[in-house]
Amino acid sequence: MIKKILFALLMVLIIIQFFKPIKNQAMAEQPLAIEKVYHVPVKVGAILQSACYDCHSNTTKYPWYTHVQPIAWWMEDHIQEGKRELNFSTFGAYSLKKQDHKLEEIAEQIEDEMPLKSYKIMHSEARLTDDQKKELGQWVNNLRKEIQSKM
Repeated sequence: MIKKILFALLMVLIIIQFFKPIKNQAMAEQPLAIEKVYHVPVKVGAILQSACYDCHSNTTKYPWYTHVQPIAWWMEDHIQEGKRELNFSTFGAYSLKKQDHKLEEIAEQIEDEMPLKSYKIMHSEARLTDDQKKELGQWVNNLRKEIQSKM
């Protein structure tokens, strides 16, 4: 009986490998991306790239383990949820009020909530140092002032 159950589980695992989510990798230029609409210093851009863009942009980098089901489905769910909350690739499409609010949320999240602990386990480059958090926070606050001056 145990062998039949294990065989059935193995067959399910093999079969689900054929059902993969669509990758979150934009091929076209992203004209509304935050770096196209606002000045993003090189250091800040590197921080965003390593710690934020996989879940909060249209350009996710997929490590090997995301090609295995059900992990790929779980990752896709995280990516879609992250993009619903904030998408740096479409940041310029947000109203100025929404841009300001999203930046305010980023400032609140920098300290300890983002990136998610589960992401940082597999992506050591996403663990921000205090200096990186400070630099990102300063940029966010300066950009908020710039946006608020236009409102």
